[in-house]
Amino acid sequence: MSTPTSTPTSRRAQMMQTYHLAKKTDPRIGLYILLSFLVGAAAGFAVVWFLPGDGWISTVAAVISALLLGVLLALIVFGRRAMAAQYKQMDGQKGAAAGALQMLRRGWTTTPLVGFNKQQDVVHRVIGPPGVVLVGEGDSQSRVKQLLATERRKHERVLADIPVHEVICGNGEGEVPLAKLVKHVTKLGRSVKPAEITDILNRIKAIDATRGTIPMPKGPVPTSMKGVRSQQRGR
Repeated sequence: MSTPTSTPTSRRAQMMQTYHLAKKTDPRIGLYILLSFLVGAAAGFAVVWFLPGDGWISTVAAVISALLLGVLLALIVFGRRAMAAQYKQMDGQKGAAAGALQMLRRGWTTTPLVGFNKQQDVVHRVIGPPGVVLVGEGDSQSRVKQLLATERRKHERVLADIPVHEVICGNGEGEVPLAKLVKHVTKLGRSVKPAEITDILNRIKAIDATRGTIPMPKGPVPTSMKGVRSQQRGR
């Protein structure tokens, strides 16, 4: 008999962990969650209360509506503020882009650290509807561009017919801020059909097989936003 992978208890524990982590960066998150619940509850109660109806049935329906809408709005606010706090905590850390790219939904394949140099500039790879997206991050935009160009040439050797996009994650001119990275990547268009993605993954194995082991950059590498992602997906 299989054991369930997720229980209400573990989900509550995960939500509490996400809340406490977010509160370090966003001390008012609890206040905003409470206010959103009250606003949602008031709106839900009012909408049902003023509908035609009689007696206790209307009252019960209004209370249920208030609770449902209040909880829904509170969860939405919680998810958004927790995500914003997570991005703020990760911003500037080595490998932060890899953690953000894990927020991409089904249909995307993210491979962190496919490129690396001595200065600890890195390149991550995403494969999805736009084709191949190479995301670079580092302290020097010029070095990151060189690293991206090198990785682009490697990929184009086996993917001559597939679009290869280059993105630099950062806060400088021409760079994409960490908090907007996922949105930017998903807006690069749809040049590849879902059936072609498997073929791309197979062809890219030739590149990865010759790459060898890439040394991890020094310091913490934030590569998981699992808690926040689960709240956004409702899982």
